[in-house]
Amino acid sequence: MKERTVKSMGRQTGFLFVTFVACATGCGNTQQDSSSAMPITANRPAGLLRLSQEELSRTTIETVPVERGRFRLSREFPATIRPNENELAEVTTLIRGRVVNVQVDVGADVKKGDLLALLHSTDLGLAEGAYLKATARLYEADVSYKRAKDLYEHQAVSLAELQRREAAMRTARAEAREMQNQLELLGVPRREIDRLNREHTIKADVPLRAPFDGRVIMRNITRGEVVETNQKFFTVADLSDIWVIAAVPEKDVEYIQKGHPVDIVAAAYPHGIFKGTITYVGDVLDPATRTLPVRVTAPNPDKRLKPEMFALVRIHATPDPNTLTVPLSAIQNGPTGNVVFVQRGPSEFEMRTVRLGEEYGDVAAVLDGVRAGEPVVTKGSFVLKSEMERHKIEPAP
Repeated sequence: MKERTVKSMGRQTGFLFVTFVACATGCGNTQQDSSSAMPITANRPAGLLRLSQEELSRTTIETVPVERGRFRLSREFPATIRPNENELAEVTTLIRGRVVNVQVDVGADVKKGDLLALLHSTDLGLAEGAYLKATARLYEADVSYKRAKDLYEHQAVSLAELQRREAAMRTARAEAREMQNQLELLGVPRREIDRLNREHTIKADVPLRAPFDGRVIMRNITRGEVVETNQKFFTVADLSDIWVIAAVPEKDVEYIQKGHPVDIVAAAYPHGIFKGTITYVGDVLDPATRTLPVRVTAPNPDKRLKPEMFALVRIHATPDPNTLTVPLSAIQNGPTGNVVFVQRGPSEFEMRTVRLGEEYGDVAAVLDGVRAGEPVVTKGSFVLKSEMERHKIEPAP
């Protein structure tokens, strides 16, 4: 019985020994595998995404290099479109009268000298009558003087009589000249005065004519009304060039310089850009708004820009040669802010957190996160972002 017991215990002991060795060997292999796998995880860059060939075949990836020096700082200022005041005229009259006829309406294109309206003025009739009387007296005095001069040469009249008639002729000439000046001050053109001298008939009509080629943008006159000299009847403007008046805050005055080209974006045409040039920079700030008036002159051949429209004036500064830029299409919203994907290999992409500056057109300035020349993904960046979120990969700092 003892021998059997010992043998049995021996077999049992041997079984335990073998089991321990196997366990020790298995545990050793597990520790070795774990230690060998740790360096791979530790050396993998943060935010790195690897795509399989099948995933790449389903995704279109396009990249562009990070550029330096493309960015131009720009500022936008609210503005209002105004007529070019150098090509603007208020049509008035220098004499009161009654409106007989109105020939044009608002929006009409007129040529220089076109008739806008016709007035009838009794005051003008009286002034023309006085001029005709003065010229008649001048004619009579001139004939009398010439006759006296001829008689004096034949010793038929005395020197005193000749001098008296000469003085009367000079007085009549001065009166005629005074009446002519009076007509000119009333706005009577030279051709009408010549007509008076030729026909000796009174026409008490006052024509209102266009001062230059342009468009009627204001009318304040109706047929039959009696008008005064302080009224404005029409406003004629040449809108082939317009002014854009912008209000520039004090902090942005440094970007303003006369002669610089600017972009104009009208509220009526949000997708259109009109070109203009700074032609005037104010010298005094508005004390209420702390803004500086700036005038931009812009060509307007199609008359699309209308006076009193709202607009924005966009002024570009000199490009900064040291600023890095990336396309806006490469920027995605990540868990820690704005991110871009940098291609590290044919199938490897690193998600980087970037700090952005201002935007200009289709690019944005990058203050930190990428280096010049690194390829960033534009087309396909959203797909890469979705893959990162699916794998819960954190972006690289």
